[in-house]
Amino acid sequence: MENQFQWNLWKRLTEAPGVSGFEGPVRAIMREYIGAYTDEIVHDRLGSMFGVMRGNENGPKIMVAGHMDEVGFMVTRISEKGFLSFQTVGGWWGQVLLAQRVQVITPQGAIEGVISSIPPHVLSDDQRNRPMDVRNMYIDIGADSREEAEKAGVRPGQQIVPVCPLTQMANPRRIMAKAWDNRYGCSLAVELAKELHEHRDHPNVVYVGATVQEEVAGTRGAKTAAGMIDPDLFLAVDASPAGDIPGVREGGGKLGGGVLMRLYDPMYIMSPNLRDFLISVCEEENIPYQIYIAKGGTDAGVVQYHGTGVPSAVIGIPSRYIHSHAAIIDRDDYEAARKLLFAAVKRLDKATYESILPR
Repeated sequence: MENQFQWNLWKRLTEAPGVSGFEGPVRAIMREYIGAYTDEIVHDRLGSMFGVMRGNENGPKIMVAGHMDEVGFMVTRISEKGFLSFQTVGGWWGQVLLAQRVQVITPQGAIEGVISSIPPHVLSDDQRNRPMDVRNMYIDIGADSREEAEKAGVRPGQQIVPVCPLTQMANPRRIMAKAWDNRYGCSLAVELAKELHEHRDHPNVVYVGATVQEEVAGTRGAKTAAGMIDPDLFLAVDASPAGDIPGVREGGGKLGGGVLMRLYDPMYIMSPNLRDFLISVCEEENIPYQIYIAKGGTDAGVVQYHGTGVPSAVIGIPSRYIHSHAAIIDRDDYEAARKLLFAAVKRLDKATYESILPR
């Protein structure tokens, strides 16, 4: 990996625990990195965090955000025999859970565990032919009693995260990790802060950072962060499910195909003027892009409603197997998104911003 700064950033962000509502470890990393590029850091009261990069104060106020949280679980109960019941946090499909490794995050540190599965030898024919309900799954941490689990530091309400270290694959452009959704966006936010620090001539004021609680109903951190910042324009930086795997019909993003140009999702329709601006940047900068129609939403769907309205877009990339233990991105897509984000922010002066607004 030739870019050691980038690799170290990816490793720290993707391997940090940060289920919705428990984003503290990720926020600390974001604060450390972004704080190296600006002394002006702002927080809302839910935990979203932004660095303020002041270019031209007469230009538009641009909000750029990944989201810190990942899908995961929460401990809800410890049985007499030391098994943990859990609640899913964010969108999970039950069939990706059985026999997967997890960590329970306690004040004393991470405790290793595995989601319970029944060996096929003892399954009835009926059990073999139907999926197990998540409510009937447990986490085994190797404890023999509730007292032993509690002595190890486990309590109801603690976050539980998947285990998947950052891994370069057979094709070295493909990188596997947990939580690319959305530590990808956190990483790109850090890189934008670094770029604007090193090249201070941007024609605007940029609030760059990450929100919390995007993966749960209501995309909650985006609401409070927009209330704090009151942006003129918003760029969400988020990963979306790839559509290039067996069993998925074509129409989603393809790994290696470039940045995703999200035109529509159930919460959002990109304005034609903003669409044309971003596509023109891609074409002028030779940035590969893919037209994308999504079934799920992002923070852009919420921020666009703030105040009297905020033109919003998503700088996205495809990721295989999001909302599971292991996801895969293509580094070429990351670089395409990076190039688009940098170029768009540097072009968004007052006149360009006003040209994006509806007439």
